[in-house]
Order: sequence, then C-alpha cells, then structure tokens
Amino acid sequence: MADEQQFIENGLQRSQIDEFFQEELGRAGYGGMDVAKTPMGTQIVLKAEKPGMVIGKGGENIRKVTTALEEKFDLEDPQVDVQEVDEPDLNARIVADRLANALERGWYFRKAGHTTIDRIMEAGALGAEIVLSGKVTGARSRVEKFNRGYIKHNGQPAEEIVDEGQATAVMKLGTIGVTVKIIPPDAQLPDDFEIHEDLDPEEVVPEAVEANEAEGVEELLEGEPEGAEAAEADSGAEAEPEAPADEADLDEEVVEEVIEEEVDADDADEEFEEVEVPGGDEDVEEELEELEEDVEAEAEELVAEMEDEEDESEGGDD
Repeated sequence: MADEQQFIENGLQRSQIDEFFQEELGRAGYGGMDVAKTPMGTQIVLKAEKPGMVIGKGGENIRKVTTALEEKFDLEDPQVDVQEVDEPDLNARIVADRLANALERGWYFRKAGHTTIDRIMEAGALGAEIVLSGKVTGARSRVEKFNRGYIKHNGQPAEEIVDEGQATAVMKLGTIGVTVKIIPPDAQLPDDFEIHEDLDPEEVVPEAVEANEAEGVEELLEGEPEGAEAAEADSGAEAEPEAPADEADLDEEVVEEVIEEEVDADDADEEFEEVEVPGGDEDVEEELEELEEDVEAEAEELVAEMEDEEDESEGGDD
C-alpha cells in the first residue's frame, strides 16, 4: 500500500508542478516538462518557445522559479534545464495557448480554428484535431470540431503517438475549453509499411528457395527412422546376383518339366476316355481317336528326346 500511495503522491506533485509552470511561463510559450529524480537532486527539463524569457536577464527569472519549487513543492536541490521547441506549430500545448489567446482577443472561433489547424498541417503534421467546447457564440454551450489528416482517438497509438494539449479561454459569456491533438510527422503508425525499391526480387528469391530446400533436406535426413537403414540393407542383399546354377541342376529341372508334361498328357487321356459320346455321332468319335493318337505320339517323342539327352550327358561325363 505504501508503494501505491507514493505513486499517487508523485503523480499529484507532477500535475501541480506542471500547472505552476503553465501560470508562470505562459507568456514564454511553455510547451511541457520532464521530471526525473537523480541522486544529485531533481532534474527538470522545460520546453519553451522562448527560452530567453524563461531564463530572464542574468538568470534572474530561472532563480525565482527554482526557489519557488523548493518552497512550494519541497523538492531537494531542483536543477532546471530549459530547451527550445524546434517547431512550435507541432507542440499541442503551445498551439492550444495561442488559440485561447486569439479567442480572448476577439477572433471569430471559426476563423481562429481553421487558421490554427492550417498552420499545423503546413508544419508537416500527419493529422490534427481542434475541439472548442463552451459558449462559443450564444447563451447555450456547444462543441465545435476542426479536423485535418489522420488522427487516432483510442488505443495504444493514441497514448504514445498523439500529442495533446489543453487551454482555457476566458470570455465575457463564459469560458471556452480548447483541446488540440497533433500527430507529428515522424510518428510510426501501426498500419504503416515500407517498400524497398532497391532490392531485386530475382536475386532475393533464389537464395531463399535454396535455403528452404537445404533446411528441408536436413529435416528429412534427421527424421528418417532407424529401421530404414535395415530395410536398405535387406534390399541390397536381395539385389545381389545369384550364383550360376550347375549344369546338373539344369538337367534335373528339364527332366522334372518333361515328367510333369507326361503326367498332364496321361491326365488328358483319362479325361478324354471319360467323355461320354452320344450314340450315332461317328464323326465326333473319330476326332477324339485322332486327338488321342496325336497326344500319345507327342508323349513318345518327348520321352525319346529325354533319353537321348541323358545318353549324351553321360557320354560327355565319361
């Protein structure tokens, strides 16, 4: 709880110091501040349109401000550094003070609003918005808005990118609140992208493709299972040529084939014998007899050839 209370007190003190500078340095074009506590004391950086008016003749004005900070806010050894604002038209607080002063001097609100926002855009801003709320022209209060360019209203970009400033114009009919929002020229928006025209796609794409292919091959090699090596070894063993068979083995295979053919011929004879021929059909019987004779003749020729081959092989061995 102590940390939370300290955080709240620091925020309240910062807001009070900011209001003090706004009142004391309004004519010098006060544009904001940064406060940082260091071991040497409290470092305060002031941003102003006219640093000379903040410092004063011989540093008289800055010494008064430093003394007031020590007495009112109990700051230990405050060190004030003044920096000049590079582009006042892009500082929301300075622009809001200018617009409020213009309204107090009698400028018509539409002319003052359009003139101010035009100067902001001419300074290079990406977008700007001015809101005037109060008794602008009549007895009833209303809100008038002036928009140019691109502006963010919510989310993280609205907090980090958009510069916001507020001021108050005291008029005869009442007060008018002035709110100014500016997006600076160097702001990086979330939806921005860059196109590099100097790069040649033909040079970039092949390198990327080669890199992807190399990565893919390495992944495949690393991911192969161990069983793949065993399968490759088995396939290699099967692919080895078999030793040539001996002539004797070849002869045995030929004899077995001839015997199988003879057995098939005998089976065919039995099948032909079992066929029942209808009576009176002499042509069919004659054809069957001729087929039987042809089969027997072929079988005898095969047996004779086998015997001749066996005799020749035995003679060659002797």
